[in-house]
Amino acid sequence: MSRIPIAVLAGVVGFVAYIVGVVTLADLVVGRHWAVQAAYFVLAGVLWALPARWLMLWAARR
Repeated sequence: MSRIPIAVLAGVVGFVAYIVGVVTLADLVVGRHWAVQAAYFVLAGVLWALPARWLMLWAARR
């Protein structure tokens, strides 16, 4: 069986779960100092790329 369909399914499910988590935690950050908000949203906007990179590399392996 190809790894690509597994990676696509895991990626979509994982990304949706990540979005739900980020939006839920954002409620705790809103209203705080602007620097705290900026740090949170920058990290939340970038950190998803690490597992996505790993998943793409895993799917592309032979």
